[in-house]
Amino acid sequence: MLAARSRFAATAKRTFASQAEAAASTAAAPDKKYKVVVVGGGPGGLSVSSTLSKMLGKDQVAVIDPASHHYYQPLWTYVGGGLKDFRESVRPMESVVPEKAEWIKDRVTKLDPDNNQVKLGDGKTVGYDYLVVAAGIQINWEQIKGLKETLGKNGVTSNYSADSVQKTYKFIQDFKGGNALFSFPAGPLKCPGAPTKIVFLAEEAFRLQGVRDKTNVTYNTALPKIFGVDHYGRVLQKLADERGINLNFQHELVEIKADDRKAIFRNNTNQEMKTFDYDFLHVAPPQGAPTFIKESKLADAAGFVDVSKTTLRSNKYKNVFALGDCSNLPTSKTAAAITAESGVLKHNLIADMEGKTIQEAEYDGYTSCPLIVGRDQLILAEFSGYTGQPLETFPVDQRAVTSVGQYLNMEIIPSIYWNGLLNGVWTGPAAFRNAMSPFRSSN
Repeated sequence: MLAARSRFAATAKRTFASQAEAAASTAAAPDKKYKVVVVGGGPGGLSVSSTLSKMLGKDQVAVIDPASHHYYQPLWTYVGGGLKDFRESVRPMESVVPEKAEWIKDRVTKLDPDNNQVKLGDGKTVGYDYLVVAAGIQINWEQIKGLKETLGKNGVTSNYSADSVQKTYKFIQDFKGGNALFSFPAGPLKCPGAPTKIVFLAEEAFRLQGVRDKTNVTYNTALPKIFGVDHYGRVLQKLADERGINLNFQHELVEIKADDRKAIFRNNTNQEMKTFDYDFLHVAPPQGAPTFIKESKLADAAGFVDVSKTTLRSNKYKNVFALGDCSNLPTSKTAAAITAESGVLKHNLIADMEGKTIQEAEYDGYTSCPLIVGRDQLILAEFSGYTGQPLETFPVDQRAVTSVGQYLNMEIIPSIYWNGLLNGVWTGPAAFRNAMSPFRSSN
């Protein structure tokens, strides 16, 4: 009798659980529905929505993003280095959202892939047949104690903030000598070359201002080396040594004591804390997956959208794709990577929408990190984040420091970004690389 009662109780419990689960997964009809919903109005989201809205027509594609302005953030290193005006990096969001796409100016609070819905900040829901997540990366300023309170004041700045990047060069100009300190965080971050670039630009500025001989330039990075790809990293290390830049590896910034102008770093090899005095401090802040992605069923263990590294389709939901910084693609999080990712994603998504059985396009991990090492000096690093091997466009050794590369990065690539990538017509330099391959040395 007791055994029968136990079996009955267990059966009832399972039945109740399955009913509760079914009820939970049955959502009310969305307030509005689209063929494709794109979360994020950054370069990845706009590239995809531009192409798809032209193909599908009006009222079929929605772009969800609460921002009033769109920033070309790769330009911010030049802004911080005094080489570009901040206004060149910004345009009103309404001017870059595709004409045939509907812009929903709100934030996403929940992703519900089981019911093909997205919940917004105002409480409304948006339904979709296909979802593209291109929400970027979240900057976690609060993870460094004291940073938010002192950012933009008393020589503490960051080129990762629209406000403080406009103060970086002023702080560099006002610097009269002492300790110039730079940081690189642990974990993923967008444009991982940016923290290194400002070190070289500031060091050069100190030389030009005549204060270099009374300045200690120190770069504390949580990484085990100056750059993840040795093909270019060896050149960067040589330049840092030649220019007297002090490098401390495995050093992660954990606290700023602004009143005393002290920065506390943790040595991640032995967990010891070390205090550095500073007169100028540039911080690259910790970053991570957006909270609403981390809390969703789309996320991997680290909180990023879990997608196939080749096709960019979700590993969990067939009608969901992701690209850019919010995805868990194991390559550098750069705008250059997004160019190639967007082409692959659109190819596979369009074929799926049209019901075609095709050989899916595959992303090879292409990314680029133009390494600025002076006002007229740049190393045009192009490589696969998957293999670490060079994927260079031009038939020369791109480890060479050139002014031509600097001009390309400052004047030509921004135009390609605004007029090509955001409009959905630029999907990276692979075609040019292939065309130039006969002229490339095999050495």
